[in-house]
Amino acid sequence: MKQYLDLVDDTLSTGTYKPNRTGVDTIAGFSGHYTVDLADGFPLLTTKKMDGYRWNSLIHEVIWYLSGEEHIRTLREETKIWDAWADAEGRLDTAYGRFWRRYPIPEEEAALPGETWPEDAHRWVTVEEDADGTTRRTFDQIAYVIDQLRENPHTRRMVVNAWHPANAAVSTLPPCHYTFVVNVQGGRLNLHLTQRSGDIALGIPFNVAAYALLANVLAQRTGFEVGEFGHTIVDAHVYCGTGDRGAWYEDNLSTLQDRLAAVEERADYLAAREWLESTTPPEADGEEGYDHVPGLLEQLSREPRNRPRIEIADVPLDELTYDDIELVEYDCADGLRFAVAE
Repeated sequence: MKQYLDLVDDTLSTGTYKPNRTGVDTIAGFSGHYTVDLADGFPLLTTKKMDGYRWNSLIHEVIWYLSGEEHIRTLREETKIWDAWADAEGRLDTAYGRFWRRYPIPEEEAALPGETWPEDAHRWVTVEEDADGTTRRTFDQIAYVIDQLRENPHTRRMVVNAWHPANAAVSTLPPCHYTFVVNVQGGRLNLHLTQRSGDIALGIPFNVAAYALLANVLAQRTGFEVGEFGHTIVDAHVYCGTGDRGAWYEDNLSTLQDRLAAVEERADYLAAREWLESTTPPEADGEEGYDHVPGLLEQLSREPRNRPRIEIADVPLDELTYDDIELVEYDCADGLRFAVAE
């Protein structure tokens, strides 16, 4: 996907050195943005391998989001993506799907003067009861969007939010891709995703594919043609290593960027990679793969191939399973290894 490679090149070419909470340094850029026409094919990257267990993980994660669960028991059978942030019982203190399907509504006595909230009998409200008898009210944002698409598709209020400021202030990992907006134009369903933070090598390819899948699912269930996927990443970053390896970029990023500015053809990215590997300090034992720059330069040297297609069974949203989604005609380059900065 050319848009992804443009994001990689722009971040490496114009970004700044930026340490962060993980201890793995980054090259970061502000407010990356692009759009992808989903009618031209499914935007699963072809410049590295993303089928097999990667595709398996992606689909199970999207279905988990749509379930509204905060427990990772179903994910642990298929993927270990969320284990690092779950508690001993397997629950997350924040979860995208929980807020998608069960966004908390304050009780009447907790509402501030002048606020308006739906009643218990409202069609998008669920009154839940805990084992101790405590009740809480939640709002189903996905059900709201689907109903609006069927009843009022030209509304500009189809916003789904996974960010709760008070939760985010104390959460182990607040949502990175925290809000999306569905918007219908000319009979086509478009979806725009905003991320506060995006790991370009590992996270962004998953995010693009996940929300492109969601756009296809919503369009199919509401009778629209699928349209564009828009994506904005506020802090788009490339991890560049720990210790001496990461610190090297603070002093030498401008030299790397001069080399990238001189690139005229894809093979030149391989020359930049060779220079980088011969110049940088080695990664420390046990920390190999935290520098994502060499692998991304490898991707930049590869020509994107034709996009695959997806086929989705026509089943109700809440009955959607892994077996209902099929990736078709996926042709990709070899896989690349990147370590996850937690």
